Order: sequence, then structure tokens, then C-alpha cells
Amino acid sequence: MAYRSAGAGYADVAEHYRALIKAGTLAPGDALPSVAEIREEFGVAAKTVSRALSMLKGEGLVTSRGALGTVVAKSPIVVTGADRLDRMAKGGERYGPGETSSGHRVTRRSVYDSEVCTALDLEPGDEAIIRIRVFRQDDKPSSVGVSVYPPHTVAAVPELAQDERMVAQFDQLYEERTGREVVRGQRTAHARQASQDELAALEIDAPPHSAVAVLVTTVTFHDDQQALGYWEDVYAPGAKVPMA
Repeated sequence: MAYRSAGAGYADVAEHYRALIKAGTLAPGDALPSVAEIREEFGVAAKTVSRALSMLKGEGLVTSRGALGTVVAKSPIVVTGADRLDRMAKGGERYGPGETSSGHRVTRRSVYDSEVCTALDLEPGDEAIIRIRVFRQDDKPSSVGVSVYPPHTVAAVPELAQDERMVAQFDQLYEERTGREVVRGQRTAHARQASQDELAALEIDAPPHSAVAVLVTTVTFHDDQQALGYWEDVYAPGAKVPMA
């Protein structure tokens, strides 16, 4: 026995508009179609549309604006890291509406962090290329992105070692040049205390040695032979982060 009848349900309608917001196709302030238009597009009842919009409002993605109807909320979600790859793969832009980045840095240094060494199969003290940038929403820091690449990845994509912004995502360049598919691992999230460098990058004015909790997400990329890269995103307190 089916749990619901065939066809679109309120969760399907909500996911459709959630994906458009996440991809930047619908920008903050943009109006969603009217209830009548959504009903016609999906072939659903008014109650289904109402439940879908209520779900999106509960997630902070949209808000009611009187005569304007339902509009996308301002700066509703922070999209960085692995989600950016999905956005670009679907033909979207590198940055969403109102989003920029700053503080781009590229360094070659020895890696001692046990989590990074394990993820990339490095020995403590091995060198890697580390790329750091601060993502900003409406000119306010929303997250710090850190990506770490072992020597064999940089050998295939030497642009990673150059102190400038990448013109294409590393996974696309790697696949084109090696013929090996890049697979993304499980994205995980955890909370921890922010470092002083992270607080400075996020422009958080906190007393020295104070404990400020931040959300951190990590993901490792592989081909069929070895680990290729480790990404970490540190989000500003209060950031709304989409999770797969």
C-alpha cells in the first residue's frame, strides 16, 4: 500500500524551490510564483502548496511580504564548499546573490593535523598546498574555507599552487587531465571552539581566550587510487547551513 498517492506532494514542491534558492536561481527578495501558479505547475491542491510554503518558511528560506506574496528571505543560507560544486555543475554561478570572497591565500606548509593526515594518507610533517579564503554574504563574513591538497594532486593541477583564484574547480581539471573520476566522500559536521585566526577572519570581536563555538564541515575527495583533497568550512555563528 502506497504511503501517498502518485504525483507531487508538498515535500516535492518545497524541494523544487529549495533547490532554486540554494542554486542562486532565486535570489533574496525574489518572489515565488503565486499559489495558483504553483498549483497549475505541479497539479496539486491549494493545501499542498500551503504546506510546502510553510515548510520553506519554517526553514527560514522564504517569508511573506503582503501584496508581494512569498519572497526569498535575505541571505537565507550559506552555500560554500562541496555545495558550490553542485551549484556549478548544474550550470549555476560560482557565487550566489550578494556573495563574494576575500582573503585568498595559498601556502605550502608541513601538515601535522591528525585528521587531515589521516584523510589524505600523509605522514605528519609531509608538505601540502593549503588554500584559504573567506566567503562573505552582503560583505559580512559567513564562512572560512580551507582546502588541502597533497603533492600528487598538485602535480596534476598545478594551478592549485598558484596564489590566485582558480578559474575552474579542481575536480573538473583533474578528471580532464588524468581521465580518473573524482568522487566526493561523506560530508560530516561537528562543533568546536574557533581559533583566534578563525575569529579574526570571521571578524568576531571576542576577548582573548574566550570560547566561541563554530560549526565545521569537512569532506574528502578521492579517485580510484588515492585521496585528492580535504576541504573544511568554518561557519560564522548563526549561519544557516544546508546539509545533505
